[in-house]
Amino acid sequence: MNRFIKLLIAVGLIGAAGAVGYQPGMKYLAKRNKISWETVKMESGDITRYVESTGTIQPVLSVSIGSFVSGPIVELNVDFNDEVKTGDVLARVDPRLFKANVDRDEATLATREADLERVEAQLQQSLNNYMRGNRLRESNEDFMSDREMDALTFEVKSLQAQRKLAKATILQSKASLETSRANLQYCQVTSPVDGVVINRLINPGQTLAAQFQTPELFVVAPDLREKVHVFASVDEADIGLIQKAKAEGRPVTFSVDAHPDEVFNGEIEQIRVSSVANQNVVTYPVVIAASNAELKLLPGMTASIFFEVDSTEDVQKIPNAALRFIPDDAKLVRKEDQHLIDGSTWKSKPQTDADEDDKLTATEKAAAAKKKNQRHVWMVEGELLKAVEITTGLIDYKFTELAAGELADGAALVVGKKE
Repeated sequence: MNRFIKLLIAVGLIGAAGAVGYQPGMKYLAKRNKISWETVKMESGDITRYVESTGTIQPVLSVSIGSFVSGPIVELNVDFNDEVKTGDVLARVDPRLFKANVDRDEATLATREADLERVEAQLQQSLNNYMRGNRLRESNEDFMSDREMDALTFEVKSLQAQRKLAKATILQSKASLETSRANLQYCQVTSPVDGVVINRLINPGQTLAAQFQTPELFVVAPDLREKVHVFASVDEADIGLIQKAKAEGRPVTFSVDAHPDEVFNGEIEQIRVSSVANQNVVTYPVVIAASNAELKLLPGMTASIFFEVDSTEDVQKIPNAALRFIPDDAKLVRKEDQHLIDGSTWKSKPQTDADEDDKLTATEKAAAAKKKNQRHVWMVEGELLKAVEITTGLIDYKFTELAAGELADGAALVVGKKE
């Protein structure tokens, strides 16, 4: 009996101790298992939207300089990256054959001119003979027969024709001489513009053959230090934003791998309507103008381009991480908000064909696109999460504009669970 009483007393003591420690223990376990939420605060500031693209830097104008004549290169006066002025002699073709052609044509011209003088002298003598014969015939018809007068008359006409022929040959010789002189001048390959030599395609001693086509010897870029073009390809979905940005005069920034720590500024100069289709993707060329005073931007460089297409100032901003967060358990959410994550909202809607969106009118599509801006963010309310409906506006890489919604500056928005 004593043993039983002792056992009963021990059980009572243990039960009493458990009753005393139950509530603190449960509170400790509940606190230990309580979910901690990671939050970010809303803030106010500016938002700028950009459209990204890549492009290639090219000179505003590339002038190809060639040779009109053939022959070996005997003089080369410029190299890559040299700056040249209009009229500078870049190279010289061996002029000996062309100088000989000029001398030959000058001699031919002198011969034709001398021949004209000979014909004119003979013509003058023939005219004198004709006039003497005519006077003799007038004094006495028996002194000159008809045959003799015909001979004198047609001799004059023949020499007059020879004089015309001699004058024509002189014109021909002058034209040949001008051609030879022009070819001699073409032996000097000169620059038609001020610029920088960005390519040289010949070497000293190289022989040019220009009989069939004009060979390209140099490529000169005028005003390379003043301005360059960046050619970008913009997707058709963004070209409307680029047109708006151009109309508003918004700036363009870009960077190149050669100078990764430097940002270059430009402006949209042209949006070309010549579309390019590649694997069902349509793009449009956009030309950006940028200054290049230090010659850091070289032809052929690849540029990472950022078009500023829209901006707002001093607006409420929601961190994009808060918009991406969705609770993964309906038990963690208020009952009135559980339909947003348990699927009941969209399960209650009738299923439609995937192609039905293609049958919407333009107005319906625009309304559907606008409705996509209606979103939800989550806040902590007691032990559960509360959904707040908002309407988003402008979006950048980190923040989204709060266009409508009951959120105050500094509101803590949930972005995930704390580990």
